[in-house]
Amino acid sequence: MTEAIEATHAMTDAQEPHFDYDIAIVGAGPVGLALAGWLARRSATSRLSIALIDARTPAAAANDPRALALSHGSRVMLQQLGFPGDATPIRRIHVSQRGHFGRTLIEHDEHELPELGYVVRYGSLVAALADAVHATRVDWLTDTSALAPLQDNDGITLPLQSASGERTVRVKVLVNAEGGLYQKSDVAAPGERRTRDYGQTAIVGTVSVSDPRANVAWERFTHEGPIALLPCGGQRHADYSLVWCCSPDEAARRMQLDDDTFLAELGTAFGARMGHFMRIAGRAAFPLGLTALEVLVYRRTVAIGNAAQTLHPVAGQGLNLGLRDALALADALSADGPRPLALARFAQRRALDRRLTIGATDTLARIFTVDFPPLAALRGLALTALEFLPPVKTALARQMMFGQRR
Repeated sequence: MTEAIEATHAMTDAQEPHFDYDIAIVGAGPVGLALAGWLARRSATSRLSIALIDARTPAAAANDPRALALSHGSRVMLQQLGFPGDATPIRRIHVSQRGHFGRTLIEHDEHELPELGYVVRYGSLVAALADAVHATRVDWLTDTSALAPLQDNDGITLPLQSASGERTVRVKVLVNAEGGLYQKSDVAAPGERRTRDYGQTAIVGTVSVSDPRANVAWERFTHEGPIALLPCGGQRHADYSLVWCCSPDEAARRMQLDDDTFLAELGTAFGARMGHFMRIAGRAAFPLGLTALEVLVYRRTVAIGNAAQTLHPVAGQGLNLGLRDALALADALSADGPRPLALARFAQRRALDRRLTIGATDTLARIFTVDFPPLAALRGLALTALEFLPPVKTALARQMMFGQRR
C-alpha cells in the first residue's frame, strides 16, 4: 500500500509543471521597480516568487540625470516604497499660450494638497525604489537581457542572455515593463497599436533664469509646440528642467547653436515671465510620438508603463500613468494569483484611465499647435473659462494628479 502511494506521488510530481518564478518583470526602470516592490510586499503571505530582469546595472540607472514629473497621486502611491529626498515640490502650475490672451493657474491649496507634484531626478527615483526592492526577496537579475518568450498553455519559457551565457527560465506570468522590449512582436500584446507622429522634437536640458519663481511649473504653448519649465533646483531655485517642443528641422538647428544664441531664442519663444535665461546644460533632443497598445494582455504576458504606451510630454502624464498601471497589476496579481484571470481583471480596470489620459494628452499636443488665429482665440477663452468654472478645473486637475484608479 505504501509503495502504491509513493508511486502515485512520484507520478504527480513528474506531471506537475516546473516554474523558476511565478512572475518575471522585464525592465528595472521606475515602473518595473515599483511593481516589484509592491508585489513583494503584497505577497508576503502567498510567497510569490518574483524575478526582476534588466540589461543595466542599478548603478548605471542611478547615474541618469533626466528629470521626471511626478504627480501628488504618484507620490502617495510610492510612499510605502521610498521617495527621493531631493525631490522639488510643485505648488503652482501656470498654463498659458505665447502671444495670445488666456491663462489658468492651478494652486495646491485649491485642492487642499501639500503639493501638486514633484520634479525628481531619474537616478534618484531609481535609487530609492532599488533600495526598497533590495530589502525584499525579489531575485534581481542585472546585466541580463530577455529575448523573445515562448508561451504554451501552462506558462512561458523566457530566454535570458548575460555575460555568463544563455539560459531559459519558466514563469507563470511575464510583465513587459521595458519600453523597447518586443515592440515589434505580437508576443507581448497582439492587435492594433494606436500611433501618431506629432512632427515634433523635444529639446531637453537644465536652464537657469534670472527671476525664478519658487515651486512654480510652467506650461507655455507656442505655435511650434509646448515649452515646459519644471523647478528642479532644490535650494537653487533658479534651475528648471526644460522641455522645448518644436519642429524637427528647428530642433536640429537649435541643437547646433552656441549657448548664448540658444538661450536668446528660448527667451523669445517663452517670454520674459522669469527674466532672462542665463545658462543651459545637458542639451539633448528626441522625437515625439504616440504609441499605445490597444490590448495590454496576451494570455500570460502583460505590458505596462512605456511598454504599454509612450505619450507626448505635455502635462507630464507618461510616468504617472505607468505607475498606476503597476499598482493595479500588483493588486490584481496579489488578489488572484499569477493567472490569466488576474491579468484580464487588470486590463479591465485600467481601460478607463488609459483612455482618458491618452486622449487628453493627445488632444493637448495637437490642438495647441495649430497656428490659426480664430482657434487661438478659442483656446484663450477656454483657458480663461477654467478660472470661472471651478468644478471643471478641479475635475481636470484631479484626473492629471490621480487618474482613474477604480
